[in-house]
Amino acid sequence: MGSYLNPGSDLFEMALQSQIFVDKSGLIEKTNRCVRTLQRYLCVSRPRRFGKSITADMLTAYYSRGCSSREMFEKLNIGKSTDFLEHLNRYDVIHLDIQWFLATVDSVDEVINFITDSVLVELRESYPDVLPEEVNTVPDALSRLREENGQKFVVIIDEWDVLIRDESANGKVQKAYINFLRGMFKGSEPTKYIQLAYLTGILPIKKIKTQSALNNFDEFTMLDAGRLVSFVGFTEDEVKTLCEKYRMDFEQVKKWYDGYCLGECHIYNPIAVVNLVTKGKFKSYWSETGTYEAIVPLLNMDFEGLKTAIIEMLGGSRAEIDVSSFQNDMVSFANRDDVLTYLIHLGYLGYDEDAEAAFVPNEEIRQELTKAIRRNAWDEMIQNQRC
Repeated sequence: MGSYLNPGSDLFEMALQSQIFVDKSGLIEKTNRCVRTLQRYLCVSRPRRFGKSITADMLTAYYSRGCSSREMFEKLNIGKSTDFLEHLNRYDVIHLDIQWFLATVDSVDEVINFITDSVLVELRESYPDVLPEEVNTVPDALSRLREENGQKFVVIIDEWDVLIRDESANGKVQKAYINFLRGMFKGSEPTKYIQLAYLTGILPIKKIKTQSALNNFDEFTMLDAGRLVSFVGFTEDEVKTLCEKYRMDFEQVKKWYDGYCLGECHIYNPIAVVNLVTKGKFKSYWSETGTYEAIVPLLNMDFEGLKTAIIEMLGGSRAEIDVSSFQNDMVSFANRDDVLTYLIHLGYLGYDEDAEAAFVPNEEIRQELTKAIRRNAWDEMIQNQRC
């Protein structure tokens, strides 16, 4: 059992033992259907604190050969599935948290080499007779292991997009990272050793011109969550159950934290609902997890109609937008619609796919956007005084 290759089930076990645990293991039944198929490449994006890491830990605990988790999962919804045992703890799992790698290196230029070296060390520890020293890339190592012993891998990448977001101005690092991902997942050779790939982050996969940089991935986003919609956050039924258990006013909870309408499914921010239930106070918990300060620079962008659209949405209106031009990065904003689309991915706006319109989803977000608008107005006043 390693840190990156076949980690154990400790992290998911902590989630199971938490005061509030909502069973989302039904997602595993969905991913099991993708194993060894053309649909085995998945990228699931959702806002900060919507349960991305817990989901990645759950998938790792289920698929990893580094642990024995039957007792843990057979009590959950996935335990009722007919293919529950077929994939349980059957694969070599590589689990990478890109945020952790970025925070650990002295220079962002070292991230890709650090990831590569870290994974290769553990692969060599597990398969010492297969990987000679001249093997210096992860794809080459996985390819050789498949050729030597038929080994197949599940690759799970958490915070996959952190380099796209946090290093938006560093074109060199972004190019190296995209090339790393392409080496892992694109082409005919990866199809031989990848059983399942699951990427999760805030942004969908970066576009190169009009195409996804990894166009073999199925994407599930805040614009279109598809068949995974009920696993994006807490569903209305799940929130009603929590309200009954903890004697919370459901209508108040709905007013404060509902509003992410994906298809016919109403989705609630999990961390907000958990904080409400455990602390018993209706307030905006968003600032504690993803401060509104992050969106003030977006409001400062001088795109025609941007501030007007946000102010009108705060008043209850909807803004028709074209989401197709957004390049899924932080540097290619071309118009107000690109900014609004980014705010949808961040969770600061909801999106009606049928009407192609954005809106403020709930009271929690209304308060955060109001703070951002006020801060933006204050910054403009200070700037004008200086001029």
